[in-house]
Amino acid sequence: MALPADQPYDATSVGPRVHALREAMGLSLRELALRSGVSAAMLSQVERGETSPTLHVASRIAAGLELRLSQLLRLDESGAVTIVRAGEGSGGGDRARGHHYEVLTPPLPGQRLELSHHSLAPHAATGGAGDPPMHEPGSREIAFVQSGQVTLSCDGRDYDLGPGDCVTFDADLPHHFSNPGPDEARLLAVVSAGLRRS
Repeated sequence: MALPADQPYDATSVGPRVHALREAMGLSLRELALRSGVSAAMLSQVERGETSPTLHVASRIAAGLELRLSQLLRLDESGAVTIVRAGEGSGGGDRARGHHYEVLTPPLPGQRLELSHHSLAPHAATGGAGDPPMHEPGSREIAFVQSGQVTLSCDGRDYDLGPGDCVTFDADLPHHFSNPGPDEARLLAVVSAGLRRS
């Protein structure tokens, strides 16, 4: 049975979670207040555990953090450890063009990192020179070449990479990977969202 929207609940873990999620998104209290419609003063009290928000207020905070209420309250999570078994990650790419990827991290709320595994057939690419940036402003990507030869084309320049090479770059710039070699190439990529350039 659903709780009434005005019924308070234990905010012991909610306050620190709101604070962590807000900071992970790079939002100030004022910015979250504008996004959620909950005053900055109320948000501050919630984060410090000084007040227990009603479910209605918590729902508005969740919306401001781009989450469902159940995600904010961790009702969707089974515990502190989440395992994505081999082959269970979400996949994509264009197999007809020789590119396939699998996202290895679970879609947990507030998570700002994504780990994916890519395979590129000989002479295949993850995209083209005219493709727009795939990631939000401030994103950064780290790619580790496991096998084969890979060329990173980023912001108009090419960088040749081989097994064991690791590259870090601003992922909000136009970029793609290509495989110039005769063998399949494999790489791991980590994208961190919304980092601010110094």
